[in-house]
Amino acid sequence: MAGEDKTLSGRSNPSSVQLFVVTILRFAIGWHFLYEGMVKVVQTDWTAAAYLAESKWLFSDVFHWIVANPTAMAIVDFLNVWGLILIGAGLMLGCLTRLSSVAGILLLLLYYLANPAMPDMARGTGAEGNYLIINKNLIEMIALIIVILVPTGKFMGLDGLIADIRHNRRIKKKPLKDPEIIITGDEIPAGAILPRRGLLKHLALTPFLGGFVYAYLKRQGWESYEERHLLSEAGNTVDAVSGATLKTFTYAQLKDLKGPIPFGQIGNLKISRLFLGGNLIGGWAHARDLIYVSKLVKSYHSDQKVFDTFRLAEQCGINTILTNPQLARVINKYWRQEKGKIQFISDCGYKGDAIEGVKVSIDGGAHACYVQGQIADDLAAQGKMDIIGKALELTRKNGLPAGIGAHQLETVKACVDYGLKPDFWVKTLHHINYWSSNKDDQHDNIWCVNPKETIDYMNNLPEPWIAFKTLAAGAIHPQEGFSYAFQNGADFICVGMYDFQIVEDTNIAYEVLNGEINRNRPWRA
Repeated sequence: MAGEDKTLSGRSNPSSVQLFVVTILRFAIGWHFLYEGMVKVVQTDWTAAAYLAESKWLFSDVFHWIVANPTAMAIVDFLNVWGLILIGAGLMLGCLTRLSSVAGILLLLLYYLANPAMPDMARGTGAEGNYLIINKNLIEMIALIIVILVPTGKFMGLDGLIADIRHNRRIKKKPLKDPEIIITGDEIPAGAILPRRGLLKHLALTPFLGGFVYAYLKRQGWESYEERHLLSEAGNTVDAVSGATLKTFTYAQLKDLKGPIPFGQIGNLKISRLFLGGNLIGGWAHARDLIYVSKLVKSYHSDQKVFDTFRLAEQCGINTILTNPQLARVINKYWRQEKGKIQFISDCGYKGDAIEGVKVSIDGGAHACYVQGQIADDLAAQGKMDIIGKALELTRKNGLPAGIGAHQLETVKACVDYGLKPDFWVKTLHHINYWSSNKDDQHDNIWCVNPKETIDYMNNLPEPWIAFKTLAAGAIHPQEGFSYAFQNGADFICVGMYDFQIVEDTNIAYEVLNGEINRNRPWRA
């Protein structure tokens, strides 16, 4: 065939044009690998944990085990980053080309096994790079198989340079009468190891690697004097209260996780001692007289942001959210689309109707139901204890744990006096030593007006107790609020958290629960 060379065995070798095209393919894949690796080096908080935690296919249990073990996760992240860099550099330079290609295939195979582009498994059907079974990882794997089969490293790369050096050294050692030596127009000058033309060809891609590094650094943005000056000022001398420079904050990342949250039991439910509250997601911000905040937090929590929040919570060992049945839509979407497993405890707060709220919650997939605090307060104040009892009965008939919520301690007392025995209580608990609690107008700024009496009374109840409003809607620091709640008898705490607070709050709860807790009330879960 024209354009092809024949070996002694009669088999065709790739033409120079074919070799050149596959060399470009090899270089492009190497560029991609190297770029991905360098990005992760610069992003010091990068981790593959989120990607592995989403795994739903083969070896998902192994991937989830890695995520749950910080040491294993750190090793995987290190191997991932430097594997990408070394494979990318090897492919670009044509150095150990076949070994680099095999390593690249194995790495891409792990990516694919963790999150394949299978129906109902892809990370967002139609998302860039995922096209129903075939995705960019699979395409690059196939391309690297071609690179393995075609010897482009010897055609243009350091592999060829090394091979030529060895070959020419061997030739120079042979006697001139050796019939295998054929002198061509590329005679080797005296004292030289390689012909000049061959040397240039094998090193031709090296400047492109330098160009890649330059382009990458330029894209990352080398700091100008002004940038360095402003950053220095922001970090050291600018007045954080009155200065015009933006304030900066540092958030804990998943790699900073100290350990998973311990679990307790309510009925047949295994629940993390710290779990999510849904007020922030639903837009009930309790921001005192800041009337714009509820709209702000609701706007922040798009469906995708809610999914990210749930996923991060699950990675931290938080397995439950307590919220209103209005959020059943996004929770069900998370279960269906993201294959999440977070549990849903419903407050059954539906149009002020406890019974209808239970029905809507059960239809929405709730794992447990309780009569919402304000509804229970109102029913108790009106003496309608039978309705609370019917809500408990309806919940249990559907095989779910049934609870009673309350803001007022009097509500809990009224339920106990009436003979109601829920599977769990949901009662506010926080101290009142914060600034806005001392104001005369206690509107939307205090939720447990008698914490001492609440603690003393709840200590005598045999059912598990979920404490909520433990941070007084953001007025109390988690370090203080978590300790106060657990030390004073709460078996679980329900806390509204933004995604950027989850790791830090998990670490605080982990330290509190694994430290010395002086409780008078035994753990009831």
